[in-house]
Amino acid sequence: MKIIAFLGSPRKEGNTELLLKETVRGIEEEGLTVQIFNLNSMKISPCQNCGGCNETGECVIRDDMDKIYDAIRTSDRIILASPIYFFALSAQTKLMIDRCQCLWSEKYLLKKTLPEGKFGRKGLLLLVGGGKGNAGVQCSEACAKAFFRTISVPRHATLSHLGIDGKGEILKYKVYLEEAYNAGKDILKI
Repeated sequence: MKIIAFLGSPRKEGNTELLLKETVRGIEEEGLTVQIFNLNSMKISPCQNCGGCNETGECVIRDDMDKIYDAIRTSDRIILASPIYFFALSAQTKLMIDRCQCLWSEKYLLKKTLPEGKFGRKGLLLLVGGGKGNAGVQCSEACAKAFFRTISVPRHATLSHLGIDGKGEILKYKVYLEEAYNAGKDILKI
């Protein structure tokens, strides 16, 4: 089973990364590995809405997204981890999602859906935000749902934790870390 994760936080060892690490720990204890893409350290240009992918399903921009496209196409489990900024996914996360326009074109214009594979395709969304209102979760979830459906991930679970802002503050909430760990184990189920 191939598993990838996208870390969309710019803050090293921040709450989002710590939550993702617990999820990965749950997966690795089952003998599997997770390829993690740290979006903040990658060279990804924004989508130019040029239409270059409309007839081929391939993006015309050559950058680090080339590694991501291959990983998305061949993965069984996809984890998206992002802080909530201004009621939305981080810029790093959204930049990667926007560049998946070519996969949208491939699926919806060219009618080529990514194969389900022998394990099926499942996703997990991890969200952490300093605010207390649910609007950030709802907006982030809507964007993530569109992303997951575009890359032929028909179902995903969401873990969201609000009111957690200070760097490393999530470590005070052992129950949240345990939930992330268990989510790692749950995503492996077929």
